[in-house]
Amino acid sequence: MPYFYKEKEIYYWIAILFSNSLGTAFGDYSSEVVGLSYLNGAMVTAGIILMVVLLHYQTKINHVILFWIAFIFTRPFGATFADFLTKPLIKGGLDLGTLNSSIVSIILMTLLIIIWHRKLKPT
Repeated sequence: MPYFYKEKEIYYWIAILFSNSLGTAFGDYSSEVVGLSYLNGAMVTAGIILMVVLLHYQTKINHVILFWIAFIFTRPFGATFADFLTKPLIKGGLDLGTLNSSIVSIILMTLLIIIWHRKLKPT
């Protein structure tokens, strides 16, 4: 493999490392410092991702920058939403356990894919 591709791969993995670290730090900050519940933390990060999507379609802001912002916020969204589903009621979760939470997540993703597919389907 040419050196050029290896160099790109190194940049990619550095970006992944930093984006995951930033995302995790934001999730921890929102729950531990700000004191948001798991559900509220997930809604805040979902709102940020939604804003990035809107900026993507409504502005000429660099799409690569918007991608990485959205990518960073998928980490705390997933973590706080998973905590909301799995943590005990007394801690603000739904106490569904990991299997039931996985089933709920699969159902939600499937529904979103079906809805999106129908929306994009020509009539």
